[in-house]
Amino acid sequence: LLQNHFFKGTIDPTLFIRRFQDDILVVQVYVDDIIFGSTHPRYIQLSSDLMKSRFKMSMMGEMTFFLGLQVNQSTCGIFINQSKYVLEILNKYGMESCDPVGTPMEIKDKLELDQNGAPVDATKYCSMICALMYLTSSRPDILHATCLRARYQPKPTEKHLKEVKRIFRYLRGTVNTGLWYTKDSGFELTGFSNADYAGCKDTFKSTSGGAQFLGEKLVSWSSKKQDCTALSTVEAEYVSLSACCAQVLWMRTQLRDYGFHFNKIPIYCDSKSTIAISCNPADIFTKALPADRFNYLVRRLGMRSLSPKELDRLAKS
Repeated sequence: LLQNHFFKGTIDPTLFIRRFQDDILVVQVYVDDIIFGSTHPRYIQLSSDLMKSRFKMSMMGEMTFFLGLQVNQSTCGIFINQSKYVLEILNKYGMESCDPVGTPMEIKDKLELDQNGAPVDATKYCSMICALMYLTSSRPDILHATCLRARYQPKPTEKHLKEVKRIFRYLRGTVNTGLWYTKDSGFELTGFSNADYAGCKDTFKSTSGGAQFLGEKLVSWSSKKQDCTALSTVEAEYVSLSACCAQVLWMRTQLRDYGFHFNKIPIYCDSKSTIAISCNPADIFTKALPADRFNYLVRRLGMRSLSPKELDRLAKS
């Protein structure tokens, strides 16, 4: 690919890009699986001919399945789900005939170690968690519930297993749920951040949650117990906001390879105190900062660059 005017992605070394004036051809390689697309159909054929001229391979046509993801493309948009996989794991763990529920976890569901609970097979428990984790690549609606139950893999009890089975019961009623990416829904990069202060009953650590969108299309999501122990809701929200910001900056760099350049990316947080801290002018007195952040704080401090001529003009006005 590099010999045919492609260049590697800035972050992803398995991404290859070739530009044709206003058009772009993108090739993504994963071991022996390759997908490619272009803003113009003729370059798709060019890529196909190039691959077949150098390697013995079979062409699958328009992508409908890739790395476990079912991809349905139409003129209205793209739908991604894993309904076949959902049915497989329901059958594997004997949940194909269970009664469905409306949510993957109960309100105010606070699991704990349950030291006195009856132990269950840890191997099976871990297997069920791994199956659900694989599914979260297209089902962000079960991410938090799965990650929460994954914390108890070393010593699971009947209480923990019951909560894992609840996720399967939820899947039983939402087999065909997936991500719907509409064709015309904008392409602005935005982020959302939230935190559950001291949500873990065992360690009293908080949980960070984040979501990143391109227009109305959800493209990245996370739920993770924080490494540090926050002493307030504001601190927990700030740690979560920092993680969300890091993900947004990574995405911004990645998207440059596709020809998209974003500045002043909005990140939404529901804590006014956390927002105030993130915009604190005193930040300039504590550490070295990037140029845009430094210059922003300089102006927030009321500093300006005024030449003698500008001062004279102001004096006479």
